[in-house]
Amino acid sequence: MTTAHDFNFDGIGGGPLPLQQFAGKVLLIVNVASRCGYTKQYAGLEALARDLAADGVVVIGVPCNQFGAQEPGTEAEIHTFCSTKFGVTFPLTRKVEVKGPGAHPLYRWLTAETGGAAIGWNFEKFVIGKDGRVAKRLGSGATPEGREVRAALAAALAA
Repeated sequence: MTTAHDFNFDGIGGGPLPLQQFAGKVLLIVNVASRCGYTKQYAGLEALARDLAADGVVVIGVPCNQFGAQEPGTEAEIHTFCSTKFGVTFPLTRKVEVKGPGAHPLYRWLTAETGGAAIGWNFEKFVIGKDGRVAKRLGSGATPEGREVRAALAAALAA
């Protein structure tokens, strides 16, 4: 059976980012953008990543420019923006597509596993359980500090 651990990204700073390295941890995978109304969620994602790291939660940001061209920068610009404006320390991938024929294989799998609906906008979230299976799909409006995200992470940690 395929799990999220079977997929790989390239890290934003270069080098591989195999999801297998996170086996046994709970992942929160989020397609992100620097010029979106939801961009302020970076602060909450970083706080969540720091608060729950010891519990085994890893946040992974996946930059994408498919929604309103709200992630137009180079990878270096994206990395600088995230680290200086929001203090982001969680892993970021290289910019990828998350929907359509050019979608990253992980995103094709994530959408298939959750009923097939395409990613609707920036900052859509997937909670991946310790076993690599999708535990929950959450929309862009589900904030990192909100009850819905925290409850989904807590449930995945308890499983």
